This record gives sequence, C-alpha cells and structure tokens, in this order.
Amino acid sequence: MTSSENAHVEFEHVSKSYDGQTLVVRDLNLSVAEGEFLTLLGPSGSGKTTCLMMLAGFEAPTSGAIRIDGRSVHDRPPRKRGIGVVFQNYALFPHLTVGGNLAFPLEVRGLDPEQVRERVRRALELVRLEGMEDRRPGKLSGGQQQRVAIARALVFEPRLVLMDEPLGALDRRLREEMQFEVRRIQRSLGVTVVYVTHDQQEAMAMSDRVAVFEEGRIEQIAAPEVLYEEPDRQFVARFIGDNNILYGRVVGVDGDFCQVDVGGGIVRAFRIAPSRLGDTVALAIRPERVSLAPKPGVYHNEFDAQVDDIMFLGDHLRLRLTVCGHSDFIAKIPNIVGHGAVLEGDQVRIGWLLTDCRSLEASGQE
Repeated sequence: MTSSENAHVEFEHVSKSYDGQTLVVRDLNLSVAEGEFLTLLGPSGSGKTTCLMMLAGFEAPTSGAIRIDGRSVHDRPPRKRGIGVVFQNYALFPHLTVGGNLAFPLEVRGLDPEQVRERVRRALELVRLEGMEDRRPGKLSGGQQQRVAIARALVFEPRLVLMDEPLGALDRRLREEMQFEVRRIQRSLGVTVVYVTHDQQEAMAMSDRVAVFEEGRIEQIAAPEVLYEEPDRQFVARFIGDNNILYGRVVGVDGDFCQVDVGGGIVRAFRIAPSRLGDTVALAIRPERVSLAPKPGVYHNEFDAQVDDIMFLGDHLRLRLTVCGHSDFIAKIPNIVGHGAVLEGDQVRIGWLLTDCRSLEASGQE
C-alpha cells in the first residue's frame, strides 16, 4: 500500500466474506489521496461495491482496517462518518419536494432554518437546478433526479463522497453529459470521490486513477492513460478497451524485449512479465495500433493477413483478420478513404511496432 501523509482513505489488509468461506475481497491494500477521484472498476462480482459499502459503514470487514484521515472507522456508524453517498437508484424521498430532499440531511444534523435554506440554494446552483425546490422527484427527468441525488450527497459539505454506479440508469447521451457534470462538481469542490462502475469508458473519462478489480483483488491501479497504454496483466489488457491477445512461446530474449513464436510466425514484443526461453506468454496488441499496408521496414512486426469480416462504424472500420493462423484478430483503421477500400476476403499486409506489443504473463489461455 502506498500510504502517504495526504491519504484521505486507507484500506489495510482488508478482507470480506459473507459466508465465512468465500472471500469477496482479498487482502486489499489501497490508499486514496485527499481530493482524488478514484474509480473502482471491474466486472460484476469482483468486489468493488463491497469495498464501497465497507467504507460507507453499511458492511463490516471480516479482517483488516479501514481509516479515514488516519483514524479507524471500525466503531463509527455510517451517519457519523461524514460521507456523502450516491446510489444508482437515486433513493430520493418521493413524498418530499426537491428542496425537502436536500434539507433532510441538514435538518437531522441540527442546522437552523436559515442555514438550511442557504445550503439548499447553493447545492441546487452547483448542479444547475436553480428554481426547482418545489418540484417532486416524480416530475423530474432521470438526469434531473440524478442531479438532485448528487446535490443531496453534497449539501452537508462532506469531504468524501462515494458513488455506486450513479449513472447506470441513464441513456448514453445523458450518461456522457453527467460524466462531465460529476467531474466538474468534484473539481470545483475539491472533494475526494470513490466511484464504482463496470463501464470502462466512464472510468477512463472521469478518474485521476482507476483500480481494476478481479475476484476481490486489485489487478492494477494507475492513471487511465497508463492502464490503457501500459497494462501489467492480461486481465487488465483484455478489460480496458479492445486488445488482441496472442499466445506463444518465448524463443529469444534481448534485455527489455523478446521474440515469441505464436505458431505461424515470430513476433517481437516489449517484455513486461519476466520470461525465459520456453515460457508461454500472452502478447497484447491494441487494434488501433495495427497498420494496414505498412511501408516496408517501418514496423518491427509485419505479417500477411486475410480479411474475414468488416464492420462499418462511421469514423473507422473494424476488421476481423486471420493472422499467423489465429482468427479473431482485430484491426481498426480510420474511415478516411470511404468504405470499400478493403473488402472481405482480401489478402492484406499488416504491421505494428515492437513497443505497441506487450508480452504479459499468460493466464486463462484459450
């Protein structure tokens, strides 16, 4: 765990089991900095929401310690942790107005009416819902209801806000709009946000760092661009964006690089996982880094391929290729010359740079 003086939240060797046998969170060590937007990303059942619920106080860890501002929260109930929480289903009180929903957490904290009115006004201004204090939640759109839920989580001015799939119920356009809004609000207030999602694009667009979960463990935690460009593990390479995975045997090692026999050719790759001659490794190559009809000698890896399928996606074409005897190899090429430049059944030449091909520890070989 990379604990530091400005750590706002810390998990130290935290594990969680609901039945006393199966661990849904396994020996988690995690530090969240003051003012950071950290996203917990992973498939369903990977343990990310359980981590959020333990931090909020709705679940207790089976073992380990959770600290906020350096103090253990083991004996502090949720209402005394000073945390704002936003859920996917909004959890608004339907019988209260928007103003009433926002006033509720302030009234239970004993603020006087004038303070309540001022904070409600500021919170609505922050989420751009001025003048809607008297409306009922049922009269609002989904996006407006989510803004109210966010405003309610922020109205008592917490320093830490937890969000569990808060945009999951929104349509794509509104979801993208709200991503910018949530990020804008977080930056303007400087609050620490721990955000849970299974949506890769959402995590990449909003976060300072992303922790990728699998089976209760963090596989890798890094800035979004690092996760995308420099995955350390095969699971991360597969889960973050598109990636071609080729399995092969190491036949040569040269410092940071290696040569891998993938069955139909020798691929040169950047060596991430330690490997020796004869080891089986997984090679990861992003589809957009694959060049069609490369100039001879420009790329370290060049191969003949057959175009098996073409998908037209507007700004680019998605080609499914057979390369070195491996089918389902994907290349993305920009649609700058119009659809029809490549046809199904064509024999083409493709290439990619050595540094765009990463040799990772093989797991779950297919």
